[in-house]
Formats: sequence, structure tokens, C-alpha cells
Amino acid sequence: MPPLRLLLIIAAVLGFLCFTVITAVSLGAASIPALTVWKIVANKIAPDMIAVDWSAGRESIVWDVRLPRVILGGLVGAGLGLTGAVLQPLTRNPLADPHLLGVSSGAAVGAVIALIHVGMVLGGLTVPIFAFAGALVAMVAVPLAARVGHANGADRLVLAGVAVSFVFTALANLLVFLGDPRAAQSVTFWMLGGLGLAEWPHLLYPAVTLMIALAFLQPNARALNAIAMGDETAATLGVSVQPFRMALFTISALLTGVMVAFSGAIGFVGLMAPHFVRALAGPDNARVLPLSAYSGGVALIWADLAARTIMAPEDMPIGVVTGLVGGLAFLWIMRRS
Repeated sequence: MPPLRLLLIIAAVLGFLCFTVITAVSLGAASIPALTVWKIVANKIAPDMIAVDWSAGRESIVWDVRLPRVILGGLVGAGLGLTGAVLQPLTRNPLADPHLLGVSSGAAVGAVIALIHVGMVLGGLTVPIFAFAGALVAMVAVPLAARVGHANGADRLVLAGVAVSFVFTALANLLVFLGDPRAAQSVTFWMLGGLGLAEWPHLLYPAVTLMIALAFLQPNARALNAIAMGDETAATLGVSVQPFRMALFTISALLTGVMVAFSGAIGFVGLMAPHFVRALAGPDNARVLPLSAYSGGVALIWADLAARTIMAPEDMPIGVVTGLVGGLAFLWIMRRS
């Protein structure tokens, strides 16, 4: 690709990301002009450089409420999109994503155990660690369920994942039912997905997890391409199939667990983002992985904007929005496949 064209594409991608963030911060129950948003953010980065001509209330809405929420949405969407981009070639199934394979439900079970039954015994890391453990258990349970059900083909793995998802969702509901009734309402909203609890200190965990995952996956994109062609082909190309597969499963569980810990169970982002990217950029995972992260992040920011403006001033669970859009996308993908 010519350097000039590459630079133009990068500029367009970054420009649309900036437009998405500013629009999402500007709009809501109380709209704030985009220029004011820019001024507030610039003043926070470089104090006293810009004359303050906005109210303290607007500054609090932008800096303390909306901007961390938008950034969390971008990180969570990027993590889920990246996970879907890994799971689809790993299972050789175009319908695989962390929600359909039960990984999100497993993470939800772990998080519910931490929130209601255990308490914050490990401080701020309690919910992410328990969610990661739940996601890892679900990830292991899917191939076991497929083996028990004699569903050996890659196309049947999603069916096993749906079964595991139902089981873990029922278990999460049971744990909520047996827990403190006063916590049930907030946990139920959290299980449907939401970004309303976003705070600046919380952003560190999904950001670091996403960077670690990308740092591992991007250099191994060619090995993931080989895995997508089958174990025998991958072995002939020098890939250590079983260790690499376990590493991919672990990274996927870690990503899903941490993202679910801070946003709740949000479905279909990991399904839609990789399909959109592959339709435009082709099947090479060297391009699919970063672009799926980008697409997932942007998509979830827009979904969250819709969730908090459709029923303003009330916040609709973001999982409702992604479920409606993702369900239609799922039917379209099945028709194409």
C-alpha cells in the first residue's frame, strides 16, 4: 500500500474515533456543545491555558461522568471485538463470540459471586479476578460439553457454547436470587450490561488487559491464520498447536472476564465487529485483530449513546441495544454463511 494512502486511512480512522468520542460526550440528557467539551478536556490536561467560561456542573458532567464512561465503552468494545476475532478462527466457526460461547455468562457468574456472596476480599481486583476465573471455567466447559454431546465439528461448538451459556446464566440468576435482595436490582442491571459505574481509576484494568492481549496476539497473527486452516496445516507450518490453542483460550478468557467485570454481560459485539472488518479488509488476522478492536470500541460507544438517550434521563441497559442489533446481524451472518 502506498505510504500516502496508508497515512490517509490512519488519519480517517483516528478522525472518526475523535468524532465518536466528542459526540458521545456532548450528547445525553443534558447536551453540551462540542467546543465546550474540547475546552474542558484541554483545561484538564493543561490547566490555566484556557479561560473558564463554563459552569462547574458542565465540567463535572464531562470530566467525571461522560468521558470515563465513553473511554470504558471503547475499551470494553475493543476487548470484546478482539476476543471475537480470536475465537472465530480458533473454533473455525464464523458465529463464535464470547457471548454465544458462554464465556460472558461464566464471567458474570464469577462477578456475581464476588459482588454478592464473597465481598471485595481482594480490593479493586476482586471482581476482575473472579470474573476471569468464571470465564476460564466456561471456556473449558464448552469443549467438554461438545465432547459429551458428540458435537465434534467446529460448526457444533457454538451449539455447545449456547448450552453452556444457558447453564451459567441460570446459575447466575440463582446466585442473585439467593443473595441480598437489596443488591439484586443493581446486579440485575449489571448483568444486562451497562457503563454507568465508570470511574477514572477503573479504566486502568481494562486498558492494561487490552494492551497485554494485543501485545501477544498481533505478533502471532500468522500463527492464528494457520490455526484457522486446521490443526494439521498449522503443525506443518511450525505452529505448536496445543500450547498455542491453550494460550489463545486463556487470553480470550482474560479479556472477556475483565471486560465483563466492569461493564456486565454485553453480547454480540464480538460477533459483529470481526465480520464487519473481514468484509472490508479480508481474512488476514494481522489486519483483522487491530481493526476488530477498533470497530468493537467504536460500535459500543455508539450503542451506549443510544442506550442513554432513547429513554433519557433513564439509562437503558446497553445489552438491550446490542442484543437487538446483534440479533438481526446474527440472522444476516447465518444467511450469508
